Amino acid sequence: MREIIFDTETTGFDPRNGDRLVEIGCVELIDRRETGVTFHAYFNPERDMPAAAEAVHGLSIQFLSDKPLFATQVDELIDFLGDAPLVAHNAPFDFGFVNAELARAGRPALDMARMCCTVQMARKLHPGAKHSLDALCTRYGIDRSHRVKHGALLDAELLAHLYIEMTGGRQIGLGLAASAASIAAPAAAVPVPPRGEGRPFREPRPHMASAAELARHAEFVAGLNQPLWLDKV
Repeated sequence: MREIIFDTETTGFDPRNGDRLVEIGCVELIDRRETGVTFHAYFNPERDMPAAAEAVHGLSIQFLSDKPLFATQVDELIDFLGDAPLVAHNAPFDFGFVNAELARAGRPALDMARMCCTVQMARKLHPGAKHSLDALCTRYGIDRSHRVKHGALLDAELLAHLYIEMTGGRQIGLGLAASAASIAAPAAAVPVPPRGEGRPFREPRPHMASAAELARHAEFVAGLNQPLWLDKV
C-alpha cells in the first residue's frame, strides 16, 4: 500500500486570515517502508513573513521572494500525492493550508477521508502524555538531534519514522509466518523401522504405586491437621 507522509510550513495559523503555505515536504511509503522518493518545494507567499513564524521555521521573505508560486507547481504536487492516504501530524492544520492553496489555484480540495492524523493516533495510544513531534520522537527513540528548526521535509522524514513505529514498527511484513509452499508441501514423514534388530524391545515401565508408596501416603494423610475434604457442612 502506498502512503504519503507530509508536513507544511506557513506564515501563520489560519489560511482564512490570509496566512499562506511556504513549504511542503512529502515522503513516500510503500507497505510501511520508505522508498526514498520525496517531494519538496518552497513557495513565495506573496506577503510578509511574521517574525513569530520565521522564528519557528527560519524562512525569511528574502529567501522566499524568488521561489515559485504554489500555482506553478500544483500539478507536480497533485501527481506526486496521487490517490494515496495522507499522513500528517495535526493533519487538519496541514490539510487546511493545502486545500486553501488548491482553491486559489482552481483545483479540487483534498478529500478529508484520505487524512490520517498522528496526533489523534498518539492520543489513543498514550492518553495524558505529550503529543508533540519532539516528545513522540523521544518516546520512540527516534534521533532528532539534527532538528534545530522546523522544516517540512525534515519533519516529514521524522514523522515517517514515527508513523512506522506507531503502527507496529519495522518488523511489519517480514514474513514470519510459514510460507505458502511449506504449507502446501508438508515435510515427509520419517519412516519408523520395523520391530527387530533396529528397534530393540523395552519392558513397559510400571505406572502403579508400590505397596510401600501407598503405605507412606496413608501415613502422611493421617498426620494432616483437619484436612478440608473431611469437613462436614
